[in-house]
Amino acid sequence: MSDRIFKRKIYQKLLEWKEQDNGSTALLIEGARRIGKSTIVEEFAKNEYESYLLIDFSIANKIVKDAFSDISNLDFLFTTLQVSYGVSLTPGKSLIIFDEIQKCPLARQAIKHLVKDGRYHYIETGSLLGIKMKKRPNSDGTKILIPSEERRITMYPMDYEEFRMALGDSATMSLAKGVFDKWTPLGEAINRKLMRDFRLYVLVGGMPQAVNAYLDTQDLSRVDQVKRNIINLYDADFYELDPSGKTSMLFHAIPAQLNTNASRYQVGRVINGSRADRLGKPLSILRESMTTNIAFHSNDPSVGLAMNINPDCFKLYCGDTGLFVTLAFWDSDFTSNDIYKKMLVDKLSANLGYVYENIVSQMLVSAGKKLYYHTWYNENNTRKYEVDFLIPDGSKISVIEVKSSQSKLHSSIDNFIRKYSARIQQSYIIYTKDMRKDGAIKCIPFYMTPFL
Repeated sequence: MSDRIFKRKIYQKLLEWKEQDNGSTALLIEGARRIGKSTIVEEFAKNEYESYLLIDFSIANKIVKDAFSDISNLDFLFTTLQVSYGVSLTPGKSLIIFDEIQKCPLARQAIKHLVKDGRYHYIETGSLLGIKMKKRPNSDGTKILIPSEERRITMYPMDYEEFRMALGDSATMSLAKGVFDKWTPLGEAINRKLMRDFRLYVLVGGMPQAVNAYLDTQDLSRVDQVKRNIINLYDADFYELDPSGKTSMLFHAIPAQLNTNASRYQVGRVINGSRADRLGKPLSILRESMTTNIAFHSNDPSVGLAMNINPDCFKLYCGDTGLFVTLAFWDSDFTSNDIYKKMLVDKLSANLGYVYENIVSQMLVSAGKKLYYHTWYNENNTRKYEVDFLIPDGSKISVIEVKSSQSKLHSSIDNFIRKYSARIQQSYIIYTKDMRKDGAIKCIPFYMTPFL
């Protein structure tokens, strides 16, 4: 398989950190496993520093790990690292990378003193940091001290623009943004072409290994196998932290739960007799691993969405929709996966519409949005309504309804507008057709979701 280095937007954030902080902080990059954290950091190190030293703590030997148990002599620590890796470091011009930092909590604790020393710059990458760092690695049995000298940023799977760039198209999304800003419909012929391109992203997803497999083979069965390998890796992490298997069960049930159209993730249907308030550890693992995105029910849809959530009422989405597609048919082989077949020819049936809901959740999170939704009954309590997503928008909120079908009905968002009109900045329907206005509602195609 080809060893490609994909262009990632986070590179610009790395440059900003280097220029603005100039060694006064270490940069901590959090994100799910296999999204490309290590690759982009090493590429940054090659391009922007005279030399760099990369410590992958998942394979580092005992000598390297033990070096962080006593950092009273930093000269000795740096000598040990340079000899161990055969790298010469230059003060002010070299970067040290702590990869998989969760595997060596003492190295993270050392960041405070390493930054103060000032000789080198430091980048840490990791996942499950909140859980892994609760262990007690210090010789006196205490937890590590989390350094305040860290700037933290989050990395996600490749977004749609990054995916298009990987396929050699650096123009489409910038052009689409201009069209969105000017509100100029593209015409259905162009929109159909752009939606066809977008559906490929839904199927392949944004995991760099899956994208690489597609570019090498154009064979979605090979891509599906790569995604299965990644999910198996996630499962191994889940079982290491939660041998009961509950975390893995909750993760694997995400497609089935979304398919029920229920107003919340029904924990009791996945783990018999359980309730959300009794599953703090498995839910914490899913959140900390960043393999899932969580949308909380907002009881009072106003600008303070986070202050009015019901923590026991939520929906779970996969952090990468390509993985979601594979997960939906986990117990079947590739040839049985209807999503691949129907998505490619734009014949996705209504009962598979949850795929589009997941991709919208992923794009909103990648754009820096938190996920909330709202349900309510009509005045007679005879009908329940639901809007898929609410996002803060200035001093108000914007409301989003996802529609995968050709139906022009949108009673939930209509009812929401009537009920909460004073609180709404903008109302959107995200669907497969060209952009248009339907009264107060802006209807946009799925690939324009990042512009909200």
